Formats: sequence, C-alpha cells, structure tokens
Amino acid sequence: MNRRRSGQLALLLFTIVSILHVIYWYNIAAVPETALSVSRWVFIAALCVYAWYKKSLTAWIMVSMVLGVLIGYEYPAFSQDLKFLRQIFLNLVKAIVAPLLFSTLVVGIAGHSNLKQVGRLGWKSLLYFEIVTTIALIIGLVAINISQAGTGIIQPEVLEKLPETKPLSWDEHIVDIFPSNFIKAIYDGKVLQIVVFSVLFAIGLAMLKEEKKRPMLRACESLSEAMFKFTNIIMYFAPIGIGAAMAFTVGHLGIDILKNLFQLVLTLYAALIVFLFGVLLPVALMIKLPIKKFVQAIREPVSIAFATTSSDSALPKAMENMEKFGVPRKIVSFVIPTGYTFNLDGTTLYLSLASVFVAQAANMHMSIGTQITMCLVLMLTSKGVAAVPRASLVILIATADQFQLPLWPIAAIFGIDELMDMARTSVNVIGNTLASCVIARWEGEFDDKKALAFSEREADAIRD
Repeated sequence: MNRRRSGQLALLLFTIVSILHVIYWYNIAAVPETALSVSRWVFIAALCVYAWYKKSLTAWIMVSMVLGVLIGYEYPAFSQDLKFLRQIFLNLVKAIVAPLLFSTLVVGIAGHSNLKQVGRLGWKSLLYFEIVTTIALIIGLVAINISQAGTGIIQPEVLEKLPETKPLSWDEHIVDIFPSNFIKAIYDGKVLQIVVFSVLFAIGLAMLKEEKKRPMLRACESLSEAMFKFTNIIMYFAPIGIGAAMAFTVGHLGIDILKNLFQLVLTLYAALIVFLFGVLLPVALMIKLPIKKFVQAIREPVSIAFATTSSDSALPKAMENMEKFGVPRKIVSFVIPTGYTFNLDGTTLYLSLASVFVAQAANMHMSIGTQITMCLVLMLTSKGVAAVPRASLVILIATADQFQLPLWPIAAIFGIDELMDMARTSVNVIGNTLASCVIARWEGEFDDKKALAFSEREADAIRD
C-alpha cells in the first residue's frame, strides 16, 4: 500500500458509500441502517490510511472534519461533550496571537527603520480594504434581492434566544481602536488595539540610537521565531480540535439543518462564490499571482477557519504561510491583522444580505435608496466588527434597530448562524491573505521566486 493506492481505495469506497445512500434515500432497494453506518466508518478508515501515507497536516485536518461530521450525525449527544477539545485548540491559538503580532510588527518596522513605509502601508491597505468590502456589500444586496429568500416566511412560535448584545456607536468604535492598557487588550483579544500599540512601540524603538535599539530588536526577533515554532507545535493538535468542532456543530444543529432557511444559506454561499471568482480571483490574476501555489498556501488556514468559525484560529498559520509564499514579514504582520478589522469581506457581504432578508421576512418593502443608505451605514459600522464579541450579530441587531426592522427574523437565522459563519469566516481569511499579496506587489516587494517555489510540505507542521 502506498499514497496513490490508498487514495484510490478511499475514492472507490466513497463511490460505494454514495451509491448505497442514494439507494436508501430514494427507496430503490432496502438497505439496512447498520450497513450504511458500517460503510461510512470503513470509508473513514480508508481516509485515515490515505492521510497516514500522505503525511500532511492538511490531509489530517480534512479527515478530522469528515470524522467530526460523522460523529456529530451518529452520536449527537456524545458530540456535545467534545466541545472542550475545540475550546482548547482555540485557546492555544489565541495565546499565540498577541506575542506573534507584537514581535513581527516591531521587527518589521523598527528593524528596517523605514517609517515612511509604515504610512504608505497604512493608506494603501485602507484604500484596498474599502474598495473590496464595498463590492462585497453590493454583491450581498444584489444576491438577496434576486433570491428573495426572506419573502413568505411565517414567524415561528419558538425561536432561538438571542444573546445579550450591546452595539457600539461610531465614536465608541473609534475610541476602541486605541488601547488604554496593552495587557487588557491582549486579555480581551482586541487585535486592532494590539496592532496600534505595536506600531507605535516600533516607531518609538526605531527612533532610538542603535546601541539602545539593538537589544530589544534581538529579543523581538527571537520571540517572533519562537512563536512561529509554537504555532507548528499547536498545529499538531489542530485535527483533534477541528474534528471536535465539526462534531459539536453537526450534533448541535443537526445534519438536516439546511431544510430550515435553506434558501438563505444557499443565497449566502452563492454570493460568496460570486465574490471569490468575480472579485478576488480577478485581483489575484491582475497582480500576476501564481494561483495554484496561492491555493496551496491558504488551504490549511482556510480549513481551520471553516471548521472553527474563528478567524483568529487561522491567523498564525496564515501569517506564516504568506511569509513563506513571498510576502515580506513586515507587510504580512501589518496587513493581515489590520484586515481582521477593516477587511472582513465575508462578514460584510453577509451583513448586507442578512439585513435585507430581515426586511423581506417582516414583509417590509425597502426601496433601493433605503438599501443603499443601509449599505453606507454598514460600511462604517462593520469596520469595528472584530472588536465586539458575537460581532456580526451585534451589527445586524444595531442595523435592524436603526431601520425599524423587527428582531424575530434575526432570532430565526441565529439558529443556523454557525453554518453560515463557516463560509464567511473562510472568505475573510482568503481576502486578508490575498490583501497581503496585493500590498506587497504594490510596494514592489513581492518575491515571485519564493511564491513559485512554495512547498506545501515545507509549510506543513507534519514532516517526513
């Protein structure tokens, strides 16, 4: 047995399992439930054999996601007990974020002493973020107006209870950018506050004389390298944490969740696909990015983001892979974390789509002018989205309140929000990794040779 044969075996078993389930679903012939269950587990075993021979972290993550879905489907009660594994993985990743951002930003800025470039990176990043997120909002509005997913919905008697939320005003969003306490910013997971502090600290360090600057710079360089190694260690736990996340989600929501509000989910996924292939792909082609290598570079962080519904969980690996892909560390460490606040493409698209869905569900007609006004409001309010827990829900509730829309449709979609969060979080990660490449190319510092030589195996935490 080798990798190729194990892959062929897994494909053959997948075909057999699919045929058996089609026969069962359409009542073509009697297939015992036990036979279906056994076929699924045999297929999982074949996938594990393939992953063993491939020796790739990405392969193990994919296998763990499939295994998680199966556990959640067959053992829904047990799957809820696996939530702690998901939380352990997320906690470990969050522990990396602050020291990694701080060290890489300080080394990137103070190490080169090019303060003018910091300003250039800032306005170029914000300009690109604003253009792309505006397009995402427009695509969301167009998609929901075409599908009319909210039309004809009857208010259900029992709804998912909305969590307590407190929307921030525009001035509170601005104040929230600037940290009053760096340690508190780390504790609260305020990525943008960490970035602002790190940039100002790096600028101050760059102004020192060489003999005073060098010790701190060396310490930050060592910290940066150590945190990337720390990331690789934690990635060994990723398949377990991600598998548990998928099991919990499927067990909690049910495999038949698409039967509820299926049209809204379909509309969101279709709109995100249009955005990926109609906006991000042309941008990648425009800057002459090697698409195949780029997909290899983002495959692992996007898989992590999809399964955990957390952009933070993918941040360390996304930064590491983009640096190996040819984007300078100083650009990676500035653009990607900043994008987590200002360039959440998937989330902004979802917000515009969901807001109109709420109006449609409530049978309230919104003119194009009103929708455009709402779009402008979302352009501003969504920029602070990463600083608020349960962020997209907070912004959605605030928007509904501002335009006198009822909250019951939000409560209705809250039950499947996690399913939609998987897609929009993945698009957020793709958008931010691409943004780092765009800015690097704009600065004339993108390393094409490094990009073409990118090896998924070298970027993997699991080696031969």
